[in-house]
Amino acid sequence: MIMENKELWTRALVDIELEVSPANFTTWFKNTKITRIEQGTAFIGTTNEFARDWLANKYNSTILRILRNISPEIRAIEFVIAKNITPNQAGRDLQLEKSEFTQKSRVNSMNLAGELPLAEAYVNKEDGLNPRYTFENFITGPFNELAFAASQAVLRKPGIMYNPLFIYGQTGIGKTHLTQALGNGIKKNFPGKRIQYISSERFANDYVAAVQSGKHAEFKERYRKHDVLIMDDIQFFAGKEKTQEELFHLYEALHGNNKQIIFSSDRHPNYINGLEDRLKSRFGAGMIVEITMPDYESRLAILQEKSRQQGIILSDDILRYVAETIQASIRELEGTLNLVICQAQLKQRELSVMDIKSLIKNNTKPTRPVSIKDIVRVISSFYNIDEKHIYEKTRRKEVVRPRQILMFILREDFNISYPLIGQKLGGRDHTTVIHSCEKVKNDVKTDGTLLQEIEQIRALF
Repeated sequence: MIMENKELWTRALVDIELEVSPANFTTWFKNTKITRIEQGTAFIGTTNEFARDWLANKYNSTILRILRNISPEIRAIEFVIAKNITPNQAGRDLQLEKSEFTQKSRVNSMNLAGELPLAEAYVNKEDGLNPRYTFENFITGPFNELAFAASQAVLRKPGIMYNPLFIYGQTGIGKTHLTQALGNGIKKNFPGKRIQYISSERFANDYVAAVQSGKHAEFKERYRKHDVLIMDDIQFFAGKEKTQEELFHLYEALHGNNKQIIFSSDRHPNYINGLEDRLKSRFGAGMIVEITMPDYESRLAILQEKSRQQGIILSDDILRYVAETIQASIRELEGTLNLVICQAQLKQRELSVMDIKSLIKNNTKPTRPVSIKDIVRVISSFYNIDEKHIYEKTRRKEVVRPRQILMFILREDFNISYPLIGQKLGGRDHTTVIHSCEKVKNDVKTDGTLLQEIEQIRALF
């Protein structure tokens, strides 16, 4: 299997190299590999958190599409940090020279492999907290002000105010920064409190390992000793009944003793399919707050603060252009800023807005109009069926389901009218389209697999 994974990734890299610039290929893909494939999910290992997040945000759909072209059984990809990958030493040791533009820079330890300075990458092994995440460098705006206010209330009275605190929102918009800042804030204000920041996947793995080794009691004791428990990515527990049961009992033990619990997720708990009602009820007993996508003013403030932190002077025109152009996640915003800084250091001069436009154009996925034919092509490929069958009157199960999903996506994601959908897909009546859309809409509420398939399809556009 190791050899098969290696060959698969080698073939994928050949195709990836054709679609990205040479600089990006060397920077982001050189020290990667497929660590394993489980149940249709390919786990891609990187050398550090920065590279993992950058690949996930910038190249997720490209990599998934290329892997599926080579191996159709792959349905999803996940990016992980693989400890046994050794970064290229030359790239690792290559320090960027100082110039007049960057004399005040505190980031000249940044290297071409995109690694963060060691001080920023440090995570406390005991509590899982990264000291670089603080409230002092957290930017607030209309998109996150309620979540920030709730966190401040918890900081003043942990275990009493808003317990549990549940923060949700799309990936890359600052949930990790906020929850880690809250953990670091409590750690500073209440030195005696025992704090633990952990991912839900780590918790699940610890639980399974404890059961298999007969150390369930030790597992319970280890997690119940904490005064503050911060758990990331709660949506990972969907469908895992035994792990959810263990989480429920842990919640009851901590909450009953006024221990602060903080959760984060990519969606509201009520919309996590496969999550037990009793857990949803407990989450709702505290405070549930959402972080949305940042507005232009917030994006500009984030860029200004990140530039200040790194000691880099960038013109207002450049910052405004980046804030206007990059409207996705904060993570992508920061990644683009890092590209700008790196380019400025390489050229050893101040960049112009035209330089930035060219840089962003060459390092971001181009946007293009998506036609109905494009969507038919993607969904047909995803389910390994011939495109022509989508338009036919056939009622075969292997065609009906993808066609219904296609109609649902055309309606929900692209707001195409029911009659037009029916017309474009073989001249069907609009009532048929309505029925299909309603069926999929109802099915995703209880079918976690279907929801996952739809999310993976959306990532391919």
